[in-house]
Amino acid sequence: MKKDSYFLIFILILIGLSLWTILPTNSVRLGRNGFQLGLDLKGGTHLVYQADLSDKDPSQTDAQVMAAVKAKIERRANGLGVTEPLIAIQGSDKIVVDLPGVTDVDTAINIIGSTAVLEIRVYHYDSSGNAIKGSDGNAQWFLAQALGTDGVTMEDLTGKYLKANATVVLNSTTNAPEVAFEWNTEGAKLFEEITTEYLNKPIAIFLDNTNVEVATVSAVISDKGVITGLKLADAKNLVIQLNSGSLDVPLTVVQRTDVDATLGADSLTKSVTAGAIGIGIVILFMIFYYGVPGAIAAAALLIYTALVLAVYKLMPVTLTLPGIAGFIISVGMAVDANVLIFERLREELRAGRTLHKAVDEGFRRAWPSIRDSNISTFITCGILYWFGNTFGAFMVKGFALTLFLGVAISMFSAVVITRTFISLLIGGGVIKGLSVQEVKKNV
Repeated sequence: MKKDSYFLIFILILIGLSLWTILPTNSVRLGRNGFQLGLDLKGGTHLVYQADLSDKDPSQTDAQVMAAVKAKIERRANGLGVTEPLIAIQGSDKIVVDLPGVTDVDTAINIIGSTAVLEIRVYHYDSSGNAIKGSDGNAQWFLAQALGTDGVTMEDLTGKYLKANATVVLNSTTNAPEVAFEWNTEGAKLFEEITTEYLNKPIAIFLDNTNVEVATVSAVISDKGVITGLKLADAKNLVIQLNSGSLDVPLTVVQRTDVDATLGADSLTKSVTAGAIGIGIVILFMIFYYGVPGAIAAAALLIYTALVLAVYKLMPVTLTLPGIAGFIISVGMAVDANVLIFERLREELRAGRTLHKAVDEGFRRAWPSIRDSNISTFITCGILYWFGNTFGAFMVKGFALTLFLGVAISMFSAVVITRTFISLLIGGGVIKGLSVQEVKKNV
């Protein structure tokens, strides 16, 4: 009895923490956020990019390049403020990008998919001091080069030498937005040599082969620089790209699917309604068929629901329609464990055991069946999760994750919560006064 009392206190604490986690609040101090919703519920954009691996560094494998591109896309998506973007490599040369809640889709596509190669370029001059012209008759820009820190190799000055700390600043005179950037040690040496060589001559900044700024070098500069002439929105987007690093290979959008937020909200409402109806029907069935133990199982099921939702919110789990389906299925799994226990309890009572002994034996004998069935479900969830993660099937991945968590918590609910409640009711005399025949009738 004392042990059951400790379990009850533990369960009550869990209930309180779960309700505190999942219930909405207007308190700024608590600052609890809502559930993370996937693309199909929140709306947004589903993109599939194809990488041109023919342009990759020959010293790297395809897998290494794709992993680097994925990491940079993740940094760009996070820089956009996208909540829980879903990004995965699909096959050997595609990357799937889900952006929940994104409204300015075109801007997001440009920021995420543009290569963002920054280059410092200069004019080359002939013996007469005139800038060399191209076939179009205009002065031609060339990549600026200088001797690297090894003292041997001539290096191109590009964005690969930038520190990931570019920021938007306002010009102290004009109040116009500028992008301030900083070179690393190697880049600072190259930039100092280049600005020394081209003092009082024009120098240009190119981004993806587009000239974004031309300025005359008025002083030798080493570690810092600015890009001017940008609108505020463009400056912010450029900062995201510079800080994430240029993509290792060009990307092309091969598939784009926009999900309307209204459709997502409607799907969420219907899913929650269906889940509530399903849980209600299960509770009514358990009470009608099993009586008092069924009511105990119903209470445990409500606690289970609160625990699962709290875990989803704390991790956080990105909920999709298949994910909600996984949760609803796990509710059935939770009830299934109780059914196994109650049927075992009924058998023990029919064998003539006392109520206390029947409860102990019922749970003990039901446990192997509960354990084995749930382990098989865990294995299936693991396979589905691997499949979804490998091939970019996020709906499958979400289903597997919510089902796994739900089934794991259902084991705790059936074995700990239900058993604690039954034991306390027996010890407290609520069920103690019933005869064996009445118990059988209620089980």
